[in-house]
Amino acid sequence: MAKVKTAFFCKNCGAQESKWLGKCNSCNEWNSFVEEILENHKDKIKKAYSANRQEIARPISQIQSDAEERIILLNEELNRTLGGGLVKGSVVLMGGEPGIGKSTLMLQVALQETKIKTLYISGEESGNQIKMRANRIGKIHDNVLLLTETNTQKIIQQAIEVSPQMLVVDSIQTLFTPNIDSSPGSISQIREAAGEMLRYAKETSTPLILIGHITKEGVIAGPKILEHMVDVVLQFEGDRNHSYRLLRASKNRFGSTHELGIYEMKGEGLKEVLNPSEILISNRDTDLSGTSIAALVEGVRPLLIETQALVSTAAYGTPQRQTTGFDTRRLHMLLAVLEKRCGFKLATKDVFLNMAGGIRVEEPAIDLAVVVSILSSSEDIPVAPSICFAAEIGLSGELRPVTRVDQRIAEAEKLGFETIVLSKYNKKGLPTNSNIKMLFYSRIEEVFALLFG
Repeated sequence: MAKVKTAFFCKNCGAQESKWLGKCNSCNEWNSFVEEILENHKDKIKKAYSANRQEIARPISQIQSDAEERIILLNEELNRTLGGGLVKGSVVLMGGEPGIGKSTLMLQVALQETKIKTLYISGEESGNQIKMRANRIGKIHDNVLLLTETNTQKIIQQAIEVSPQMLVVDSIQTLFTPNIDSSPGSISQIREAAGEMLRYAKETSTPLILIGHITKEGVIAGPKILEHMVDVVLQFEGDRNHSYRLLRASKNRFGSTHELGIYEMKGEGLKEVLNPSEILISNRDTDLSGTSIAALVEGVRPLLIETQALVSTAAYGTPQRQTTGFDTRRLHMLLAVLEKRCGFKLATKDVFLNMAGGIRVEEPAIDLAVVVSILSSSEDIPVAPSICFAAEIGLSGELRPVTRVDQRIAEAEKLGFETIVLSKYNKKGLPTNSNIKMLFYSRIEEVFALLFG
């Protein structure tokens, strides 16, 4: 009996070694190597999905730079996140926690596209389960073809026969290829199965959407090389205890990575939220301290979000700093600026910060709203609900300018705000026909004097 050949693979980056190593030489991760059986070359069969052609080297000046051909989807939130549609031949990887709604979203998109033939591959659920979900979320039609299979060679053979215009795989961790002797879900199986599906998508110009699970650390399960292989990486986020879901692009070769799609989970499926500012601002009957409104821009979409802060005297020796939807390290920096440059004594107080709606914000323009909400809670003085803020804060306490101020002002005016506070360096290029009052300041102390006297 022939000896089985094995190798060691890094779970983080997919690097291959002939023996076990404590530390990966490629990604410097510790204790990440696992042993797996190598592929059986004797049973390996290579299939071509298009005519063989010889690619030659050409000067870059002779290469045509035509715009990518896109499929414009009826789902506007997914369309925006992808950068304006699904590029033909592209490979999209969508990751998210189990039960967050990945399968529901992709089945809903397939049912919406009545003019596009979609092949939906399910390796996790039976056809009966998917049919029950389809009856609940959308109108069923014959352009959605369902295949419950996990063998990549059988999947590709079916795809060649039906020639779909869009291919969805749920999920990539359940697929296996006979060319690899290891079990489904292993590093080598995920990498090889994804490679076979990717080759089919590229050679037939069929857009491919791969659904993947994430680990407890929040990264897509499988080797990191899987994210390098695909064209677009989408993250489907949200708390299962809340109804709102966020779709972000962490990698996009055909568009911006700053786009954001927002959905609301309902009994009949995921509903698109076309005006997110309305859900990110809570309706308050009375003025409460510790809240302020920030005017942000996510990709091409302006939105207003409510920041909530609670400042209280520390009950123990070390004060707590906790955030939800905001970078804790940046909060520490803002508190240090208030302490050093502005004279506000917050070193002995607990500070808790929350972004309303469960959204995670990374844009620096929210700095001023965060500081205002912290000072409002610390002084127990409410901020007027008709005022919003858009400015970055520097290490010396100055208000730094932000981009696309005109869109922020238009969104604030549309939602009924009367005043917006900006950096004085944002005076150029502002709309002259706006009815909203614009206030310009250069330092935090000036804003504090305006709001709290």
